[in-house]
Amino acid sequence: MSEKPVRPCSSATSRPPAALAKGGGRAGAVGQLIIAALCWSLGGLLIKAIPWSGLAVSGGRGLIAALFLIVTNRRLRFHFSLAQILGAAGYAGCTILFCVANKYTTAANAILLQYTAPVWVALFGAWFLGEPTRRSDWITIAVVLAGMSLFFAGRLELAHGFGNGIALLSGVSFAAMTLALRRQKDGSPVESIILGNLLAFAVGLPSLLASPPLPPPGWAALIVLGTVQLGASYWLYARAIRGVTALEAVILPVIEPILNPVWVLLAVGEKPSAWALAGGLIVLTAVTTRALSGIRRPRPLPSAAEVSTG
Repeated sequence: MSEKPVRPCSSATSRPPAALAKGGGRAGAVGQLIIAALCWSLGGLLIKAIPWSGLAVSGGRGLIAALFLIVTNRRLRFHFSLAQILGAAGYAGCTILFCVANKYTTAANAILLQYTAPVWVALFGAWFLGEPTRRSDWITIAVVLAGMSLFFAGRLELAHGFGNGIALLSGVSFAAMTLALRRQKDGSPVESIILGNLLAFAVGLPSLLASPPLPPPGWAALIVLGTVQLGASYWLYARAIRGVTALEAVILPVIEPILNPVWVLLAVGEKPSAWALAGGLIVLTAVTTRALSGIRRPRPLPSAAEVSTG
């Protein structure tokens, strides 16, 4: 099924894809991904601060995020193309499953397993987008996963089998969302994110109605989850994905799981181990090298006509 390119929703939404794909524009896209990762990294700490079920938390923050994105984006166009629907479903699956996983396993397990997403993007990116995976990409993925394994050495608790399985599915959904959003690079992928947040709200609504009232700290955590950890982060992500490949869009924000324990350290004083510091250094080095390489020698980004199928 082929898709017609869709005009961006407004001039304020983003610069044209061609501008992002080269020079300072591409550097700006990388910077947006890094800031988005900073916002995402608040998730584990904030989710555990809310005394609701995972479905209720995902529903509540989804509604807040959807309202935030509707207010901050003009001339939205919901055309319900295959890519827009797949992007919404992938986004909803990613956010819902991550919230649920955090309630059944450790925050470290949840984020580590979610970041198997680059493997799925590397496997399916060429087929779905026409963006082939190079040997350097596979090397970066291997180094990142090895570094993350060191960072979380001794903390991937296999006893939490159900939560770990949910977290792994969250990674698959993250990959599907990224591929679908990248497919809409000549349009406005933010609509998929809004639809995905509304879908997360609909799925979590029964749990929301059955949940007890939140204390003020719980409301504060939920509002930050909706506006910053989801709303602002995906506002940036939807713009950045026009100027980077799908694989870069899941590799470069991989600093998120490294930052999660940093916030825990600042909040509760839990210090990382020597293995964690070594693993974090490996991941940051790999991601930084990949980012700088992409900025200096950007690969050609296929046009909408080149990535259409059927």
